[in-house]
Amino acid sequence: MSTIGVYLAHPRPGSFNHALYEAVVDELRGRGCEVRAHDLYAEGFAPLLTAEETGTVDTADPSADAGLALHRAEVATLDALVLIHPNWWGMPPAVLAGWVQRVLAPGVAYKLGTSDGEPAGLLRAGRALVLNTSDTPEDRERSEFGDPLERIWAACVLPYVGVTDVRRTVLRTVTDSTAADRAEWLRRAREQAAALLD
Repeated sequence: MSTIGVYLAHPRPGSFNHALYEAVVDELRGRGCEVRAHDLYAEGFAPLLTAEETGTVDTADPSADAGLALHRAEVATLDALVLIHPNWWGMPPAVLAGWVQRVLAPGVAYKLGTSDGEPAGLLRAGRALVLNTSDTPEDRERSEFGDPLERIWAACVLPYVGVTDVRRTVLRTVTDSTAADRAEWLRRAREQAAALLD
């Protein structure tokens, strides 16, 4: 049985991001997966990296933060990850950026000081699905901004920690979408979540 972590970063209950999260969790559980589902805002995940957490390179610094300890322990056991968030200023929301900085820490998600000078990813998860919502049309995103979220997830973060199969879908534009658009996007999200099991 696969264990998959699903992480939602959107502050407003009832948002389309929440609908995506619920659909993905439902699909994966319906297929017999063990799902570690986290609505980071609802859980009150603290995104601020502390000075103490930066003190020792390449070690998982023990923390008095029980939520952080849980996330660090869980992420090491996952077979795949699903990250669901809006595109805000070409970045994920602060709570998810903070989750990356605090959870995907040296000694937990990667190791420095390898013989070739490259970091070694420590996560067992070889696959990740990133589902982004956006209000920027695709042509403008690529021509003016260069799709920064693609760089963040597929080049900077996930390969660094050992995730080699990064799949990403952008659902746009949300504000002027129809009920039919949203139904189709939810269907695609379920299909893509299920494909993580192949």
